[in-house]
Amino acid sequence: MATPAFDRVKRNGQHFTPQALAEFLAERVVDQLPRGRSLRIIDPACGDGELLLAANSVLSAEGWEVAELVGCELDPAVAAEAEVRMSGVIQGKVHVGDFLELAEDADAYGLFDLVITNPPYVRTQVLGAELSNALAARFGLKGRVDLTHAFMNLSTRLLNSSGTLALLCSNRFLTTKSGENIRRVLDSDFTVREIYDLGDTKLFKAAVLPAVVIAGKKTEDADASEGARFARVYEATDLAAEKEVSSVLESITSGASGVVSVEGKSYKIESGSLARGVSGAPWGLRTEESAQWLDGIAEGTWKTFGEIAKTRVGIKTTADAVFIGDDWEDLPSDRRPESEILLPLVTHGSVRPWSISNESATRVLYPYDLGKVKRELLPMTAFPKAMAYLLGHEERLRGRKYVVEGGRQWFEIWVPQRPALWAQPKIVFPDISEEARFALDTSGSVINGDCYWISFADLPSEDIGFLMLAVGNSKMGLRFYDTVCGNKLYSGSRRWITQYVDRLPLPDPSNPAAVRAIGLARELSETPWGTEAAETLRSRIESALEEAFSAEPDRAPSDEQPDSKIPSPGAAQESLF
Repeated sequence: MATPAFDRVKRNGQHFTPQALAEFLAERVVDQLPRGRSLRIIDPACGDGELLLAANSVLSAEGWEVAELVGCELDPAVAAEAEVRMSGVIQGKVHVGDFLELAEDADAYGLFDLVITNPPYVRTQVLGAELSNALAARFGLKGRVDLTHAFMNLSTRLLNSSGTLALLCSNRFLTTKSGENIRRVLDSDFTVREIYDLGDTKLFKAAVLPAVVIAGKKTEDADASEGARFARVYEATDLAAEKEVSSVLESITSGASGVVSVEGKSYKIESGSLARGVSGAPWGLRTEESAQWLDGIAEGTWKTFGEIAKTRVGIKTTADAVFIGDDWEDLPSDRRPESEILLPLVTHGSVRPWSISNESATRVLYPYDLGKVKRELLPMTAFPKAMAYLLGHEERLRGRKYVVEGGRQWFEIWVPQRPALWAQPKIVFPDISEEARFALDTSGSVINGDCYWISFADLPSEDIGFLMLAVGNSKMGLRFYDTVCGNKLYSGSRRWITQYVDRLPLPDPSNPAAVRAIGLARELSETPWGTEAAETLRSRIESALEEAFSAEPDRAPSDEQPDSKIPSPGAAQESLF
């Protein structure tokens, strides 16, 4: 049985900060705070007070006088615990209530020298539409909203003119579209000093991967050209450590890059500066080496995946146990759906680089006219066995009220995508995988919602599709992803969502080296997986792409390619971040 504390954590998205991580945040603000004043410190989501106590301990040891610690905490029992912990240390006060409501009267708190906080991470679907919309309207937020966005906006009102923010949050804000809300506030209201992407170090028990942001409140005379330090660390299972260290946190602040070992695990640390790029673009790590490499790729870029292709997510049934299975033959014959509407389904497990595995027997009950691009339900009276099967699950399917409210029949798939496009050749890749897995599917299969797909029917030519396969599966493409997007999950897994894949570059398809890569990609897509011939072709594709990107692309529109706007070399470089 779950403990009350665990229930509270799950319900409120609240994970209390470990002592080592709390001390790390406090240590990072030592060089940011002005000397010669008594400090007022606040944590708007203080939990058991660990961050406030760490700030008091570290800063007092460094010679500051800490005059006051202030916390806000929604849970009365936890607030009482925090107040007890602080009572023997310093003048402290914990306000019980929702900080987002308490901060309506922010003037009552006065101004602070330091906001140090780990706001609860609660995403849009947990907050609910009503609260998400209210927060978006109140704080001018766009897209998906989580509580960190709101806490960031309110923190600016709590800091004095020389105040500092020390924030522990999900690293998703660096790269996702919804993270633009946080990036925008940091750009407009703060001067970012340091960012640490702590990746899959498991220093924190939350499901999200953490990041630390140290920023000063922006002043009128702030130097806009001043760079921010950026470091990130991820587990490196395939790399040998250069030295043994006692703590990842100890190593990440040294400014050095390399592979270290902590308690038998290897971690790759990369250090450089923050690359912001154009407005709204993801933030990433910039090193001199990566900057030079990206300059070269930008010079050789003709277009990006997103400028050429439409990337779609697979189907979303919202009742997979009903619609998807590999044991349809085990059903009684009178309730076994007709074979005409049981279609082969590609899931992430059957996608490998270049090709789809034929080993899966998974099929989906797909009641739509495959001759129509837009969703059109088949006359189900022609499929009595399928209807008998669906009626057996009627209660569960009718429970999806949003389907009926959306003008559909109760037994429909929530997101069926484009039925007529399944028959066309398409590129398929999983949502999450360690390595790139862009596969060519010519089987006419339906694509599941744990994958994305690009129809050849949407491309200017078949050759472009094979060029995309070549780039997507290449070492160059993987390096580009890691440099520009860099959204890794635990154990080295990467997220291959549309906003990242759309950024992958393509060389000029008329370039002789690109033409060679296209031909090799065609051949490799038909070559048995894992053979010596396949490895030879992969190596030749890598060489062809390296040569293709080193050539200046012909950006003039031609009869063979779509007449779309091609960015200049300078604009292409800007678009990388």
